[in-house]
Amino acid sequence: MSITDSPASDTGSPPLLAIVCLSLAAGASAMAMRVNDALLPQLAQIFGVPLATTAQVVSFYALAYGASQVLWGPVGDRFGKYRVVAWAVLACGLASLACALAGDFGQLRAARVLAGMLAAAIIPLSIAWIGDVVPYERRQPVLARFLIGQITGLAAGVWLGGVAADHLGWRVPYFVLAGVYGAVGAQLFVGLRRLPLNSSGRSGSPAPPSLARTLGDFREVLAARWARILLLIVFLEGSFLFGPLAFMAAHLHQRLGVSLTVAGSLVMVFGAGGMVYALGARRLIKGLGETGLARTGAVFLCLGLGAIAGAPSWVFGVIGSLLAGLGFYMLHNTLQVNATQMAPRVRGAAVSIFAASFFLGQSAGVTLTGWLSARIGSGPAIGLGGGALLGVGLAFGQVLARRGRAAQG
Repeated sequence: MSITDSPASDTGSPPLLAIVCLSLAAGASAMAMRVNDALLPQLAQIFGVPLATTAQVVSFYALAYGASQVLWGPVGDRFGKYRVVAWAVLACGLASLACALAGDFGQLRAARVLAGMLAAAIIPLSIAWIGDVVPYERRQPVLARFLIGQITGLAAGVWLGGVAADHLGWRVPYFVLAGVYGAVGAQLFVGLRRLPLNSSGRSGSPAPPSLARTLGDFREVLAARWARILLLIVFLEGSFLFGPLAFMAAHLHQRLGVSLTVAGSLVMVFGAGGMVYALGARRLIKGLGETGLARTGAVFLCLGLGAIAGAPSWVFGVIGSLLAGLGFYMLHNTLQVNATQMAPRVRGAAVSIFAASFFLGQSAGVTLTGWLSARIGSGPAIGLGGGALLGVGLAFGQVLARRGRAAQG
């Protein structure tokens, strides 16, 4: 454990500035993740490729993000999670510039792969660091507050993509992202200097993680049956939500005949649903418990995606996005807090595998939803995602209930 990964017992309450900085970094990462959703129709037109092919700037990003977790988890455990996040944020700024300066679709796709590989360090290692410094009984509300940055970034990314598609051009969002990453990265290094030293931390430069140790860390995580269940559930969650989410703006644009700016704004309400959860997390957690959060979140996701799939007016787009956002963060935050405890000794590796499953699921989901949209239409494809999420969330709630009864017995 490095100087930036001191345990809760040594530090008491985690430094507020550090949590805020990590939340801002997560926001920049989420913004980059979703900025292409509303841009897809324009990119297809500009580069002369089908919409399903254009969606590779989303699916390849998610694939690179997920696959790179095998690197970042052990690196974060060895060098310090907070420090690695800070360097990754600055590198993401350079990758965003590469996206902005791409000369053709192939270059843009390659730059997005690089951006996904670098951004893969940010949110998982931030969550793992919070797991290191916040006791489990206090962790879910803290993670909910941390998610505010991610929620805001997700909503801002979809909205910025829509505005750029209608008024600014596709390169502008990437220049904006480069500036945001640069500003946040600088603040992260300010926060790094203020973190307390841990008396058990390393001094000097640690040796790079070996392949044997890395594989050992992952084997330790995967040896636990509960970890394997969580990884499967989060893979399915990523597939059935973020596959449809990538096509929601284009679907509402075509179905309702609204501009991409308006369509992006409707999808942006997804973030507002997440904000409702983040601000009310303590009461929701206390009132529903983990099992209730998972089940209720699944129901909201199904209703939300169903409303968007068949939306006869923009009102259904607003209601559907709000319900889907609220439902997702109820379900996903419950998954996240359980993931931080899958393997506490190698928490960085554990959360990284969790994130890998989530984003590999997203990549598979975007590909599947694009294929379905071309054959049965975007509305039915989005609706199928909602139905599948209902089943996944209810099954997860059932597993949590059984674990709770077993613990009490």
